[in-house]
Amino acid sequence: MTPKAACQIGTTGLGDLPTPEPDSPYRPRRPYRFSTLCATVENPRLKDQYGSSSVPIYQTATFKGVSGEYDYSRSGNPTRSHLEHHLAKISSAAHAFAVSSGMAALDIILRLLKPSDAVIAGDDLYGGTNRLLSYLRTHAGITVHHMDTTNPETLIPLLKPENNITMVLLESPTNPLLKIVDIASIAKEVKERVPNAIVVVDNTMMSPFLQRPLEHGADIVYDSATKYLSGHHDLMAGVITCNSDDIAKQIAFLINATGNALTPFDSFLLLRGTKTLALRLTQQSSTSMQVARYLHSLGFPTFYPGLPDHPNKDIHERISSGYGAVLSFTTGSKDISERVVAGTRLWSVSVSFGCVNSLISMPCVMSHASIPAATRAARGLPEDLIRLCVGIEDPADLLDDLERALIDAGAIRRTASGLVRVQTTIGEAVQKLARREAGVGEIPPHEKQWVVSAPGKVILFGEHAVVYGIPALAASLSLRCYAVSTPRSDAVVAVHFLDIDVGQPDGFKYQWKVADLPWDAVPSQSSPDDGELALDLQFVEQLISHSLPADLDAHARQASLAFLYLYMTLAVRTGQRPGLTLTARATLPVGAGLGSSASFSVCAATALLLVFGRIHIPSQSSPSSPTLSTDSPSSSEQAPPTLKLPDTLAQYTNRYAFLSEKILHGKPSGVDNSVAVFGGALQYTKDLGQGGGLEAIEGFRALRFLLTDTRVPRNTRSLVAGVAERLADDPAGVGQVLEQIREIVGRARRVLEKGDGNAELAAHIDENHQRLVDLGVSHSSLEDVRNITRAYGLATKLTGAGGGGCAVSLLPDSCSEASLEALVAGLRDKGYVPYLTQVGGPGLGILASRATSMLPITPPELSTPSAESHNTLDEDGNALVTVFTQKSKTELSSWIDNLGGWAYA
Repeated sequence: MTPKAACQIGTTGLGDLPTPEPDSPYRPRRPYRFSTLCATVENPRLKDQYGSSSVPIYQTATFKGVSGEYDYSRSGNPTRSHLEHHLAKISSAAHAFAVSSGMAALDIILRLLKPSDAVIAGDDLYGGTNRLLSYLRTHAGITVHHMDTTNPETLIPLLKPENNITMVLLESPTNPLLKIVDIASIAKEVKERVPNAIVVVDNTMMSPFLQRPLEHGADIVYDSATKYLSGHHDLMAGVITCNSDDIAKQIAFLINATGNALTPFDSFLLLRGTKTLALRLTQQSSTSMQVARYLHSLGFPTFYPGLPDHPNKDIHERISSGYGAVLSFTTGSKDISERVVAGTRLWSVSVSFGCVNSLISMPCVMSHASIPAATRAARGLPEDLIRLCVGIEDPADLLDDLERALIDAGAIRRTASGLVRVQTTIGEAVQKLARREAGVGEIPPHEKQWVVSAPGKVILFGEHAVVYGIPALAASLSLRCYAVSTPRSDAVVAVHFLDIDVGQPDGFKYQWKVADLPWDAVPSQSSPDDGELALDLQFVEQLISHSLPADLDAHARQASLAFLYLYMTLAVRTGQRPGLTLTARATLPVGAGLGSSASFSVCAATALLLVFGRIHIPSQSSPSSPTLSTDSPSSSEQAPPTLKLPDTLAQYTNRYAFLSEKILHGKPSGVDNSVAVFGGALQYTKDLGQGGGLEAIEGFRALRFLLTDTRVPRNTRSLVAGVAERLADDPAGVGQVLEQIREIVGRARRVLEKGDGNAELAAHIDENHQRLVDLGVSHSSLEDVRNITRAYGLATKLTGAGGGGCAVSLLPDSCSEASLEALVAGLRDKGYVPYLTQVGGPGLGILASRATSMLPITPPELSTPSAESHNTLDEDGNALVTVFTQKSKTELSSWIDNLGGWAYA
């Protein structure tokens, strides 16, 4: 069977839709408006022999004869030909194709790619698009770059011939955050820099009625016709349009070869649906504007291109003729959002959009649930986001139904002055009013209280071999370090490190008068603004001799030294000397080889950079007051949204975190602080003159691990030296072991990139441990842990330098809770300390939406050289830092994570 030639239509000029010829040269017709084109289904090439006013359904698989236009409906069908002609006409396209679904349309388009091709795609994509791209990356050798396509400048560094960019995949507005992409500008840059690349646009959110991307430089446009083109959710269909004859031939071949062309009956239904497209979307868009203005007026963060403050609204208005019928908003609480969604009646809870009935959903648990939670957080997709897909019902009824659900959910309440959004805290409103009355604008960063966190890390594969230029795989832990920076008005800087044991029940405390610090010793700024920060050893010596007691505990000295070095360096660079207290503690064990020092370095660097105004969180997540509770949050309390920190912020912070690591360790590799900043999983290769560095592991999904701290002290330096001695004594034997580890690392990375294969990963874990045993770095305690976990069918290996420290055990999905409880109990009975954790989560975090704003308060004088915390009280009279220091380690994470909306790298 030969694929039917694509429907082609003539156009009178760029942006002109086809119009019938004039009846008379003296009375020329004006171009038909879009609604007229929708309602008029005419194909001069396919006149019905009986003059049917509605296109007939040719419900047949085959056609008689050997020389006719049609022979087999997979290759061509008259009903589908009428539909495709009509779709091309309303899309400003030369060619149109109808297939079985929107994802089928994307599948056909992506089949134009070949192994080793690279694709640029947005970072706010429909979940199904993300899922298919991930599959092609791991199974077809396609490279996928997820970028912030709302800023064309971010794409330019990739638009080079050597990057083999073959396709740029765009959505505008994006789903579900309604981000606006400048299709015209990106298409222009692509054509100038990589002329052979094709620009593909998913136009489902707008439909041809409101936006026709082919007019703005796109090469291929596709729609899920299940949505607006059909309008009734009674069929599945996808549409592909293009102007290139060559692309059209390839698409026609692929559709015929794969057999996913739209059926005759569905073609008839879709053709009927398109006739009312303009009518439906006009009503839906008008109602959407009313709903968006209503939510916006109540103070909910609302995403809709029609709102005056929507980012890139001017770009949208340049390329589109309307704002669409999808909007989204956040409530500040996942729990409240769930109650809102469950409380509506007219708004049906359903995935998809575009039909005559209004729909409501939570993308993170529905349409975008296939995207890992860590990835959603990294891309700034709030967990409490509600998406509204507006139908053709009466606007008053829809608003009334939504309002009732918001009231019942506790998101808004009635007052004497009308409806108001429920304030998070009384303090938030009081402080906002006080600032307004005082005429004060944004509070300076050094007068705010900042809460930050960073993950620990685990070396999954490649310990010791990494010293000799062999890659190592490291990943972040869900066990984290947390820090609170609290402003002071008494010209004092202080630290409180709860996890440093100095014989006191609440850890290490110390303070310094700002004026007494050795300011003359601070080096001038000599490091480049975007390069590695050099460590000034003379300044380090001055701090040790001048500001730190000689009898100070070694860990306390190093942590204090890193803090003072960063504080004073930033103070000189900014011309500020603010008073503050840094309070830090962790849920991960300290000194167990899990990157506790690096996570502390990241926390200290982040807090100080925020205090000195060197980094800023995005404006949509500016700080206000936190909600405090002395109890762990219940399921009915807030589960705040997560936002994405800019990459530039993370990179800048990493420079200072690495500087802190130099103070703590002398010559760090940089892998620990990089994992703590960026999260996820990284491959690190030491540069031994042949290139090295860090490389993110794409496709890595979070894995459950059991970490077991043997509590056996270890000497990393002597363990590393021991391997070096073995290598010197037996270069061939040890060299062979190192090469075997290299092979294990390579195989393990491929498994991790696929995102599955626990059995393979377990085998690599066991094999890697045996090679480390061959290097002589295991310990009887580690082998004991392996024997205990082996009885439960778990694969276990040492991590870090070995010789004690921690062991890691992979927990497969098949591991029951009962078995896990028994295992944990058995390990504790032997004196070990087990930790359940996830590997591969987010990196650096900043409490973005409710960091406490502080008014100066001078603490009482101290009788001992320790720091008194300077706090703002919550509504219960408990200070944030007080609660922070008093929470148990098991309570800490859930309590602090629910203080407000976090932004993560």
